[in-house]
Amino acid sequence: MQVTSATSSTSAGTNKFAELESTEFVRILVEELQNQDPFSPNDSAAILEQLSSLRNIESQTLLGDQIGELVKQNQVAAAGNLIGKLVEGIDSSNNNTSGVVTSVRVTDEGVFLELDTGRTMDVTQVSQISELSGGAEGDAA
Repeated sequence: MQVTSATSSTSAGTNKFAELESTEFVRILVEELQNQDPFSPNDSAAILEQLSSLRNIESQTLLGDQIGELVKQNQVAAAGNLIGKLVEGIDSSNNNTSGVVTSVRVTDEGVFLELDTGRTMDVTQVSQISELSGGAEGDAA
């Protein structure tokens, strides 16, 4: 079984708040406390609520990333089981196609099946899977 993988990096995109680490938040919080007006102090309950909210967002983001990686790993495992089988579905150019799976390619964009016809199919676009009977080859559509 041939499975190749490209380096994957997960990022929160362009959301600067999601990129803020908890240590940076604490640094900002300490700076805010040092520079506050002593006659009008900040509400410590509000600060703790902000910190708690940040932790919740950080946990949810991490959980989402981990679930995404788990889904990708399941797709790779399922795709690996398709090597040597005849599949039908939609190729990367949105054309109906079929062919025998020769390898699996993993990229940041997803998990792809390489077919003996030279076409590529996203594993989520497979509509039918068949066992090869008597050495039959897949037909390109």
